[in-house]
Amino acid sequence: MKLGCCYYPEHWPEQEWAQNAAHMHAMGLSTIRIGEFAWSRIESKQGTYDWAWLDRAIESLAKEGLHIILGTPTATPPKWLVDAMPDMIAIDANGRPRKFGSRRHYCFSHMGYRKECERITSEMAKRYGKHEAVIAWQTDNEYGCHDTVLSYSNAARDAFQIWLKNKYSDIESLNSAWGNVFWSMEYQSFTAIDLPNLTVTEANPAHRLDYRRFASDEVISFNQLQVDIIRQHSPQRDITHNFMGFYTDFDHHKLGQDLDIATWDSYPLGFLETYPFSEEERNQYARQGHPDIAAFHHDLYRGCSNGRWGVMEQQPGPVNWAKHNPAPLDGMVRLWTLEAMAHGAEFCSYFRWRQVPFAQEQMHAGLLRVDGEEAQGAIEARQAAQDIESIKAQQITDDSSNVALIFDYEAQWLFETQPQGASFQYIWLVFEHYTALRKLGLNVDIVPKDADLSSYAMIIIPSLPIIDDDFLAKIKTLTVPILFGPRSGSKTKDFAIPDNLAPGPLQELIDLKVIRVESLRDGLHYFGTSSNSDDFRIDHWMESIECSAEIIEKCSNDNAILCRNGNIHYLTAWPYPMLLQNIISNMAKDTDLAIVELPDTLRIRRKDNLIYAFNYGLKDIDLSDIDDRWDDRDYIIGSEDIKAADFSIFKA
Repeated sequence: MKLGCCYYPEHWPEQEWAQNAAHMHAMGLSTIRIGEFAWSRIESKQGTYDWAWLDRAIESLAKEGLHIILGTPTATPPKWLVDAMPDMIAIDANGRPRKFGSRRHYCFSHMGYRKECERITSEMAKRYGKHEAVIAWQTDNEYGCHDTVLSYSNAARDAFQIWLKNKYSDIESLNSAWGNVFWSMEYQSFTAIDLPNLTVTEANPAHRLDYRRFASDEVISFNQLQVDIIRQHSPQRDITHNFMGFYTDFDHHKLGQDLDIATWDSYPLGFLETYPFSEEERNQYARQGHPDIAAFHHDLYRGCSNGRWGVMEQQPGPVNWAKHNPAPLDGMVRLWTLEAMAHGAEFCSYFRWRQVPFAQEQMHAGLLRVDGEEAQGAIEARQAAQDIESIKAQQITDDSSNVALIFDYEAQWLFETQPQGASFQYIWLVFEHYTALRKLGLNVDIVPKDADLSSYAMIIIPSLPIIDDDFLAKIKTLTVPILFGPRSGSKTKDFAIPDNLAPGPLQELIDLKVIRVESLRDGLHYFGTSSNSDDFRIDHWMESIECSAEIIEKCSNDNAILCRNGNIHYLTAWPYPMLLQNIISNMAKDTDLAIVELPDTLRIRRKDNLIYAFNYGLKDIDLSDIDDRWDDRDYIIGSEDIKAADFSIFKA
C-alpha cells in the first residue's frame, strides 16, 4: 500500500513547493492528489487559461519522484461561469437556488454546464494526460456532498421527463405502474409530469422512487462524460472518484463500473459525531471512531470497482465540519492507515498536507500545522510508512472473504421514501449486520445483488424489498446458509405490495406470509429469550406471519422472529444486536467458517497469511484471553498485549 496526501499548491507561496515535495518524500509519501478545486486559477475567465503555475507545481512534485493523481475541477465552477449561466445551479427541495460561495453549486442535469465540464476536462487531459508523473485521475470531487444529487431545477425536470418516456414508452404504462388512479393523479403526457417536491402532502412513492433512480443515473452519466474524455487523452492511467461515508443518494456500484479503482474519504470521528450513533457510543469512541465505521466503507467500496480501492482522504486530526471535533487518540491515525491496508487498499492518502489558515476549512487539521511544523498526524504517517515496509517483507498468499453482505442502493431509496417508521433506516440495519459479522471475526465482502455469490460460505441480506427474477434464480442455485432480513420481497419494482403479500417471490423458497407489520416507537418493544437462553429485545420493526416453515426463534408473545426452510432463513424483525450475533453464529456452524467472539473494542481482519488485530478501546487487550489459537504466534508488529489505540499483526 502506498501513502499520500491531498495538496493544494495554489494555497501556498510558490517558493515553498519544492520544500513541500521534499518533505512529503522524506515522510514516506508517494502519491499526491492535486487540482480538484483549482478551476478559477486555471481559467480566470472564459477561454483564458493559465497552465504555467500548474505545470511548475507538477514538476516540483515530479522532481521528488512523487506520483500525481490529478483532479478535474468541476466540483467548483468559478463565479464567471455561474454569472454567464445562472440556471446551471441546483435547486433544493424547497425551490431555493444553491447560491455561489462554497462548492458543488451545479445541477447534474444542466446540459450547458456539462458542455463546460467537457471543455475543461478535455483541456486538462490533453495537457497532462501523458505526463509521466500523472499516474491517475480523479473525476470531480465527492459527488452529491451537501445534498446536491437531488436537484429540482427546470433542467432536472426536463431530463426526468425524457428518462420516464424512455422507460415507459407510453403514458398509460406510467399511470398504471405508479397507480395514478389514486387521488386522481393520472397524466395525459410525459411533459405534464413535474418533479416530486412541493406537493401538499407526500408525493406518490412510485414517482419519488423513479426520481431517485433518475437522479442516480444523472450522476453516473455525468461521471461517464469525464471518464470517456480522460481515457481518450490519458491512456494507461487509472481513473477514480472519491466516494463519501454513509452516503447513498446515487448507486456507487453502477458508477464504479466506469472506474478503474474506487476510493473514499475516511473521517471516522466526524462520522461518529454526524450520524445517528448512540450517545454511549459517541462517548466511548469519541477519539477512536466506532470500530466498524472505516471497515464498513472499506469493504463496501472494495465491492464497487472489481476489488481495487483506496482511501483518498484519511482524517489526520480534528475536522471542522462535525457538531463536535475531538482530536484522535495518539496512535489512531496509524491504526486507521493499517486497517485500510488490512482490507486491501492500494493507497491511503491523508487530507490534507497542511492546515490552511483561511476560508471554510481553516479549522481542519493537516499533516502539518498552519505554521508548517509537523502535527501528530505526520508523526503517525511516518510510523505507518515504516510498518508497511515491515509487512512487505513477509511471505504472503492470496486472501478472500468468506461472507457476502448484500447492500442495495435502491432499497435505501425505497425505505427513505416510505419508511413506515421514523427509526427504520436501511443503512443502519445493514451496518448492524456488518457489526455482528465483524464481532465474530469474519471477513466480509459488501456486494450488490447482481454479484457472483457462488464462492461464499454464507450470505447475509439485511433487507431486499424488490426481488427480481434473476436474483431469485441465483439464490435457488445456492446451498450455503442465507439470511433475509425484514421487509424483503415486500414491494414490486413499481413500489406496490405484491399480490401474494411479502415476502413476495421468496415464498417460492420459504413458506411464510407477512400478514401485518408494525413500526415501534422508542420505548415500545417486544421481548423474548433466544434458543441459547439469552434475553433479547425487538425495536423498530415487527412482522406478524403465517408460516409452515421451521420456527427457530420466538418472542414471549409467541410471535415468530426467525424461520427456516433448508438453507433459507427469514428474520421478521429488526434484531437485537446480541440476538443477531447468535443467529449468524449458529448459521456459521452449518459451514466450515471459523468464528471467534470478540470483545466490543477489538476487531480482526485476515489478509493474506496475516491476522491484523485492532484495539479501538481505552484499555489494553490481551489476545491470549480471546482465543487460545493465538497463543505463541509469530508477531510481525506488536505483541499479544495490544495497547489502547494500537494494533498487532501476526502470522495466521
